[in-house]
Amino acid sequence: MTINIERGDITTYAVDAIVNAANNSLLGGGGVDGAIHRAAGPALLAECKTLGGLPTGQAVLTGGYRLPATYVIHVVGPVWQGGQNGEAEMLYACYANALRIAGEKQLKTVAFPSVSTGVYHYPLEKAAAIALRALAVEGAKYPSLEHLIMVCFDAQTEAAYQAAKQALAAGA
Repeated sequence: MTINIERGDITTYAVDAIVNAANNSLLGGGGVDGAIHRAAGPALLAECKTLGGLPTGQAVLTGGYRLPATYVIHVVGPVWQGGQNGEAEMLYACYANALRIAGEKQLKTVAFPSVSTGVYHYPLEKAAAIALRALAVEGAKYPSLEHLIMVCFDAQTEAAYQAAKQALAAGA
């Protein structure tokens, strides 16, 4: 299994699944969530309306509709509240649960955004370390997973994920 870090637009990735950093309602919002809903079209919103929302840390699978990805795995990341309210565990669970769904569906390629680092204000460096540890540890549990991609929206995010990848490789 390979883990790549790239700067790009997650809505353009032709992979088995992209992960959506959704809100609890699953009905669209700002940032990557809004971009995915716009790119997928109204059928995604229609399917999400049938799901009844999602608790923080959990994941659910929908179709990709007009996206080049076959599926969307929606996760709800934690809102940063200072780090003493289980945020790290909930963020790790987002990635672990997305990977579990991907593994159960026998998916090979999955693209992830940086969950909770936008309007939820999770500190980027802390989030990057948690995300990459989860991808490495949890992703290894599912033999079908061949290629995981962390898609970074901007240079700052990409740099934080590259630094976290180097720290992880060094055993930090």
